Amino acid sequence: MGDDQRNRSKLVAILTYHVVAGKVLAKDVVNLHEAKTVNGQELTIRTDMGSVMVDNAKVVNADIVCTNGVIHAIDAVLLPQ
Repeated sequence: MGDDQRNRSKLVAILTYHVVAGKVLAKDVVNLHEAKTVNGQELTIRTDMGSVMVDNAKVVNADIVCTNGVIHAIDAVLLPQ
């Protein structure tokens, strides 16, 4: 496998680690402790002093409803294990 293919595979893994299947609103997230990502790994979800944390990223803007799902903006890039 060449460098381009390895880099592409890493990028796909990172991007799909940011996606959870289904329409999950903020009201649903606060009841979760983890969520399975599209790449198959689990994200940890917790509340910390009134903020929702996804792994080590803070949700800064929740419930951005789009035609193909819901976006929750975070303040960091999540990296799969």
